[in-house]
Amino acid sequence: MKIQDYIESNYTIMLGKPVIKGTRISVELILKKLSEGVSKTQLIEMYPSLTNDHINACLSYASDVISNELILQD
Repeated sequence: MKIQDYIESNYTIMLGKPVIKGTRISVELILKKLSEGVSKTQLIEMYPSLTNDHINACLSYASDVISNELILQD
């Protein structure tokens, strides 16, 4: 799966927050809903333009961001 096929970041859309391509549904929103216990099926019902691939791309995006995060220690 290529994340770039599903997620874009464009300053003119939501001030550059990563969103599902062609929508204003942010990766942040999807991750927040999943963390609150909303299932993939429920997300798709809430946002009919979403697919399982979109949600999986958000999870992959979050994983990539975290894997490249630097931890600062004193």
